[in-house]
Amino acid sequence: MSEIGKINVAHIAELARLNLREETKEKLEEEMRAIVGYVEMLSELDVSGIEPTAHAVPRTNVLREDVIKESFPREEMLANAPATVDQELVKVPQVLAEEGMA
Repeated sequence: MSEIGKINVAHIAELARLNLREETKEKLEEEMRAIVGYVEMLSELDVSGIEPTAHAVPRTNVLREDVIKESFPREEMLANAPATVDQELVKVPQVLAEEGMA
């Protein structure tokens, strides 16, 4: 395992826009050195012949047939809405101010 050099925690904190006390920076440097050391230790493992994976268990999509079938009646669906416009559309609260009103 190679010797891990000084980690510039002040620079990392600046990039993350964090204001850290000096004792916090020292503690974080120790913790980051431990993490980098562990990753370096993992790089020593022989992984030849092991297929790379994105997940620990196989994942598959569960798909259903795309079949056209009857839907709920419009009136029944609109009855669940808190408010409607002309019994045709669901009325939602305004999100953007009208032009000139801001």
